Amino acid sequence: MRVLLDSVILIDHLNGIPAATRYLAEQKNAVISLITRAEVLSGPIMPSPAVISEWLDRFPVLPMTRETADFAAGLRRKYRWKLPDAFQAALAQMHDLKLATRNTRDFPPDRHKFVTVPYSVE
Repeated sequence: MRVLLDSVILIDHLNGIPAATRYLAEQKNAVISLITRAEVLSGPIMPSPAVISEWLDRFPVLPMTRETADFAAGLRRKYRWKLPDAFQAALAQMHDLKLATRNTRDFPPDRHKFVTVPYSVE
């Protein structure tokens, strides 16, 4: 199963959450979006931004096109998602990927079949 990694998964790893680190180690074909890259780089980064940027370079980045924007806009209207979430959902669906996230408030997996929740944090 190919996955689009949501920001929370990468941030969990950077925050030392073992479940996230294990999950990322298992992923051989995971990709990220420009949204995820920007969110991770704009957060409170423990190592230097250059180190994080180099780490993020390991993940292929999906292109965002006019079609992506149009699809995301429709999803935003339909589900009232924030724009970054709508882009994540659009990219996952357009590329036939699972969106790996812990954001079950916006992406309940029983409602959205393109969502996978790889672990939980207690």
